[in-house]
Amino acid sequence: MDVTAWQAIAMIIYFVAMVWIGFAANARTEDLDDYMLGGRRLHPAVSALSAGASDMSGWLLMGLPGAVYAAGLVEAWIAVGLTVGAWLNWKVVAPRLRAYTEVSGDSITIPSFLGSRLRDRSHVLRMVAGVVILVFFTFYVSSGMVAGGTFFETSFGMNYYVGMVLVAGITVLYTLVGGFLAVSWTDVVQGTMMVLALVALPIVGILHLGGPGEMVAAIRSVDPALLTLGSGATVVGIVSALAWGLGYVGQPHILVRFMALRAPREAAEARRIGIGWMVLACTGAIVTALVGIAVFQHDEGALANPEGVFIALGQLLFHPLIAGFMLAAILAAVMSTISSQLLVTSSALVEDIYRAFSRRQLSPAGGVWLGRTGVLVVSVVAAILAWGRSDTILGLVAFAWAGFGAGLGPVVVLALYWRRLTTAGAVAGMVTGSVTVFAWNALEGGPGGIFDVYEILPAFLLNLVVTVAVSLATYRSNPDIEEEFDAAVAHVRS
Repeated sequence: MDVTAWQAIAMIIYFVAMVWIGFAANARTEDLDDYMLGGRRLHPAVSALSAGASDMSGWLLMGLPGAVYAAGLVEAWIAVGLTVGAWLNWKVVAPRLRAYTEVSGDSITIPSFLGSRLRDRSHVLRMVAGVVILVFFTFYVSSGMVAGGTFFETSFGMNYYVGMVLVAGITVLYTLVGGFLAVSWTDVVQGTMMVLALVALPIVGILHLGGPGEMVAAIRSVDPALLTLGSGATVVGIVSALAWGLGYVGQPHILVRFMALRAPREAAEARRIGIGWMVLACTGAIVTALVGIAVFQHDEGALANPEGVFIALGQLLFHPLIAGFMLAAILAAVMSTISSQLLVTSSALVEDIYRAFSRRQLSPAGGVWLGRTGVLVVSVVAAILAWGRSDTILGLVAFAWAGFGAGLGPVVVLALYWRRLTTAGAVAGMVTGSVTVFAWNALEGGPGGIFDVYEILPAFLLNLVVTVAVSLATYRSNPDIEEEFDAAVAHVRS
């Protein structure tokens, strides 16, 4: 049996498993709350692995190893920023968000929580947040579809459009059928595949080279600077890399995992599991790149595409069937993110835009079917965008991360910890943060290269300042809000 056949077998097994999980989850989905939030009965381990898998995407297995392979450890700063940001998100946001969303109208989305928390009768706040999520995530989902099509094209020589439709079709199927539980359960499988691959590959690679000492010596013979965190780094570059961590507090597809926990106190256990997974995965990705430098740049000849170092090492060091499952791990990273984003985008369409203005009462089954319609609509629009195969669409991942982090992040944190937040302040802050992301992204250079700083940092800070200033100017005491705030704090400690 040839290599391609073995790898195809691994892919088929993976696809069948994902679809089976989707139909198994469907049996436990009865209403819109189940479909969008799993009925708030997510185990800490499931929540942690699901958050990690939906967060990292193909960046973890291709982007990060490729960057380190090409430029050395200086590219690892972004992993540091993300790890610190993820830890703070679990520590500061998760328990309070889980408690407050339950106390405040049993909210199942971030926009509905903000609207309920601030008693926004006009629904303007909910609409603004819902539209931000809908627009950004539609492009985000399309970037994942592009990545899926490109993956099959480069790995199997398959037509790009066939590969894209295959990835999109399988992902949409299990998301459409099983909803949040299907997405979360498949994320556990996908997250486990990712971390196992990123632990096994560098270990086998180091053994292949003869040990850590031989690996380091081979890298030093290529370029000693590849092993230093500061070589070629600039202050702007390091600050921009670390600033990625700010984005976590505004990512709806991650925050929804906190909301789905069984109880606020379980956030601590989930944090330990999630950060442990993240440290293992990021370290494995970085060491994979270092092994790749020692193997290919020193011995075999440099790779034409640095982002293929994970794939190339897997095919070199493992049996084709195992290498096939490693390829499936890349696909798992892409699909886990697509499915999470599809569901959150659907929730914005149904819960935050449709329900905000519709007076019709939905039955439990009607809510589920409306959610499924939302998933299908967003999928079709995203596929249309991906069909053009824009070379710049993958760059929108960083742009969307900044948009969510700076557009929603400060408002979410203030909603959880500051009594004086107002609807006017939250709307002004979200608009300011979002507009600043667009404007800053269009600029470059400037005094000291200031406009080269990742747009999330200035946009986040401006959002924070504007939200606080407008809230202080418009604040009026509301006994109901004060009582609910105290109840949320007490629920965290219960």
